[in-house]
Amino acid sequence: MSNQDEQQPEPEPEHRLRKELPDEVPAQVPKPEQVREKTPGPTLTGRQRLVKGLWPPRVSRAQLIVAVLLFGLGFGLAVQVASNSDSDSALRGARQEDLVRILDELDDRTQRLEDEKQGLEKQRDELENSSDQAEEARKQTVEKERQLGILAGTVAAQGPGITMTIEDTKGTVEADMLLDAIQELRAAGAEAIQVNGVRVVAGTYLTDSGKSVSVDGNQINAPYRFKVIGKPQDLEPALNIPGGVVQTLEKEQATVTVERSSKIVVDALRAAKRPDYARSSSQ
Repeated sequence: MSNQDEQQPEPEPEHRLRKELPDEVPAQVPKPEQVREKTPGPTLTGRQRLVKGLWPPRVSRAQLIVAVLLFGLGFGLAVQVASNSDSDSALRGARQEDLVRILDELDDRTQRLEDEKQGLEKQRDELENSSDQAEEARKQTVEKERQLGILAGTVAAQGPGITMTIEDTKGTVEADMLLDAIQELRAAGAEAIQVNGVRVVAGTYLTDSGKSVSVDGNQINAPYRFKVIGKPQDLEPALNIPGGVVQTLEKEQATVTVERSSKIVVDALRAAKRPDYARSSSQ
């Protein structure tokens, strides 16, 4: 054997796990997703993309309402302009006599409207005056009703006045003395009088009842306290005149005190009497 044969390397033993690759690698099978690729469409310009983004236009409800209102306003202005144009054109083509007649008719109409305005204003003033008069009449009626109620004793009253107290320790004060005091007070302008919780009215009567006095059948005892509403500057001097109520009572050894007050309350009430025809109809 030659040296060359000896120097040739021995073949390497085949590895059990080694696998030889085939001479040709089969192509990969494409997946279904990869097969369905988008076919590129035609290339769009910038203007075409802008138009495509703006159409169809998206209109909101508010924009639609504004558009309708603007359309209505524009239509009205157009009609007004057309009407004015027609009127101006008609006046331009009118004769002088027609223009004078139109002016006269306008003057007459203006005068009629002015007369109607003045008539309405006069009617308004009359209604206001009648309303004021009606309100004043109502107030007068309410005040008159209140005054009649006070005189009849069916309404409570308050106001400035005096309080007169008569002390009768001897029991010498009689009914006619108290009646004189009531009459004197009425003459001095007394509006309402109350004696020991009994309301004094136009038909009040006083009688002696032993050593006391009865007012309209209601027995009252001393001290006799008069609550009187009226002007104090008129009531007090009327009681203190020489020979008047105070001196007469003092002669009977009674003590009289008179006090002025800015507020006297007369709250004793009399039952309202039913008229005679009402009583007869109920029988």
